[in-house]
Amino acid sequence: MHAIFDQGAPPPCPAPFNLAAYVLGRADVLGPKTALAVITPDGAEHWSYARLEAAVLGTASGFLSQGLQPGDRLLMRLGNTIEFPICYLAALAADIIPVPTSSLLTEPEVTAIAEDISPRLIVAEEGLACPASPPCPVLRTEAMRTMADLPPAAYAMGDADRPGYIVYTSGTSGTPRAVTHAHRAIWARRMMFKGWYGLTESDRLLHAGAFNWTYTLGTGLLDPWTRGATALIPGNGVTPEQLGLLMQQHDATIFAAAPGIYRQLLRTDLPPLKHLRHGLSAGEKLPDATSAAWERATGTPVHEAFGMSECSTFVSGAPAHPAPPGTLGYPQDGRHVAVLGEDGPVGLHEPGILGVSQRDQGLMLGYWGAEAETRARFIDEWFLTGDLVSMGEDGALTYLGRADDMMNAGGVRVSPIEVETALNGHSAILESAAVEVEVKADTSVIAVFYVANSPVETGDLEGFVAGRLARYKCPRIYTSVDALPKGPNGKLLRRALRESYEATNDQA
Repeated sequence: MHAIFDQGAPPPCPAPFNLAAYVLGRADVLGPKTALAVITPDGAEHWSYARLEAAVLGTASGFLSQGLQPGDRLLMRLGNTIEFPICYLAALAADIIPVPTSSLLTEPEVTAIAEDISPRLIVAEEGLACPASPPCPVLRTEAMRTMADLPPAAYAMGDADRPGYIVYTSGTSGTPRAVTHAHRAIWARRMMFKGWYGLTESDRLLHAGAFNWTYTLGTGLLDPWTRGATALIPGNGVTPEQLGLLMQQHDATIFAAAPGIYRQLLRTDLPPLKHLRHGLSAGEKLPDATSAAWERATGTPVHEAFGMSECSTFVSGAPAHPAPPGTLGYPQDGRHVAVLGEDGPVGLHEPGILGVSQRDQGLMLGYWGAEAETRARFIDEWFLTGDLVSMGEDGALTYLGRADDMMNAGGVRVSPIEVETALNGHSAILESAAVEVEVKADTSVIAVFYVANSPVETGDLEGFVAGRLARYKCPRIYTSVDALPKGPNGKLLRRALRESYEATNDQA
């Protein structure tokens, strides 16, 4: 049998459609219910559904009064404050294309993005980097706040396939790309409600990420609002160590974060979390040891999802359908995916590139201003994710790493995930990263970099791994580090490890 998952397409997106109108479609019914609470150890700022929608539509009026037209780009330079989702949804309500960006970007990085997308307006928080010579007006958040009280704009309804928003990839495998999504992308997220979240109207979901990250923006804000739930977002200055207490104080029922946050929380004295049903994880592979430790500490499981900027999260475990141990979980109902080789779909249990069908409503429209690069990511009907996986008889997918992260040991391909999983089973290892490094001309070996909770001898690690991996898979180099390099969203930067090691080795 071929490694293909297809159980039928989901219901089509309604027409006409507007992303913001869909997200806030129940605001008039829910009215005084808390849509968002920005929480800190000192208290919370509450926003009802009625207040949120009024601010969004008033701000949409303000943007239109600035002379913006449908299809114009609005560059967002905002932090984790209420202005972020208001600006984002207000732009979409008026058919303006918001471009959220990380608050950590530098002036040259923001300048490059502005040159790429040619914004008509930049909305910026004081203190965050902007282009030295902005190509358009810059609206400060103080001025944007005054727009909330303007008469409401009408939602701009239209073709669900028209461009809705642009997000930038993390750039971990090269130059960040401007990913353009249609308004319909939010409709595709319905498949996550049952296929990952188990999300209901009564839930209080706390997400620990930054708003600009699609994981936070979708899972932490837009999807809870679509379902009529309450979003809990840590305010500026909240540290990972304080999240456990905030979950307890605000009766969080679902917690969402990247694996690194789970690891940090497990080093703290977690309080009883009697309302918590389960956790959600995405952004990078969640180590089995971290998942097991969380369940022991809280009595709740963590359901992991796999996705990317180009298609959000489309493979996951869920409360009603937990992922088998060692796998990513299952393609969500309504998805159409395949594991591809050079000649099309491979067989079950065979490694290949994960492909997503062009029919997926959550798949991007393309990379902004890069038609050739967009075409290069497709073969026939499939968008190529660049991730190596295999599929079992039940449809569960096992992650084998990025195709460009695969290591070569004596001519045999080795997954870094397999090496890391073996080493992470050692009681002294907190996390690790395996990469192929060049030690001299035409000679590469597998190296592993690790963070330990106590000193450990290399010989101990070598013996431990040797009992769990074939000899050709065992690392030849073990290096202890204080921390593994990661991007703003917690993704491991294997390339940085490889380049740093090889640069040091050359100097030596």
